[in-house]
Amino acid sequence: MLMLLTIKMNMNKIRVLLASLPIWFFSCFNANKVTSAPPTETPVPSQPRTTFYQLKARDIHGMEVSMSGFKGKRVIVLNVASECGYTPQYADWQAFYEKNKDKYVVLGFPCNQFMGQEPGSNAEIETFCRKNYGVTFPIFEKADVKGSDKSDVYKWLTDPALNGWNSQEPSWNFCKYLIDENGKLTHFFASKIKPDSEEFILASR
Repeated sequence: MLMLLTIKMNMNKIRVLLASLPIWFFSCFNANKVTSAPPTETPVPSQPRTTFYQLKARDIHGMEVSMSGFKGKRVIVLNVASECGYTPQYADWQAFYEKNKDKYVVLGFPCNQFMGQEPGSNAEIETFCRKNYGVTFPIFEKADVKGSDKSDVYKWLTDPALNGWNSQEPSWNFCKYLIDENGKLTHFFASKIKPDSEEFILASR
């Protein structure tokens, strides 16, 4: 009985892996992708119905956090994972956060939707981040960042009717969204983009 259960669990893991391969393959060719908001003089399909500051999310401890607390700063939202090739970016974004916390805040959203690379509990994720990368920027509870069950923050980030222009969902772990000091979504960056990438430097000037 135990052997059958083990085989069934391994088969489920294999199915998840096979289902994720097309996404992984596609993401490899788009890991440097950057999209930005259209110029202000360019008409957009619809004006945002809500602002980033109206959103709320629960942090890694289960406490509700209002995005309105980040008014006046640029916000970088990224979906994170503990078992990904991009996981070392925790160190990059932590260093960026420490150096620029007067102007920027980095918000990490753990997600297990990409090849099951974030399997741990919220407590395990927090311990991993603090112990291995000294993360002090806000980390939120594990949630979906794509699909029909995505969190409210990611619904806003990926719905043009809500944010004004963008429909791009994360294509893999460590995709980033940049929101300006007024709560306007300005850029999407794919997984390979880091704080010292030319694309990010240009966008954050």
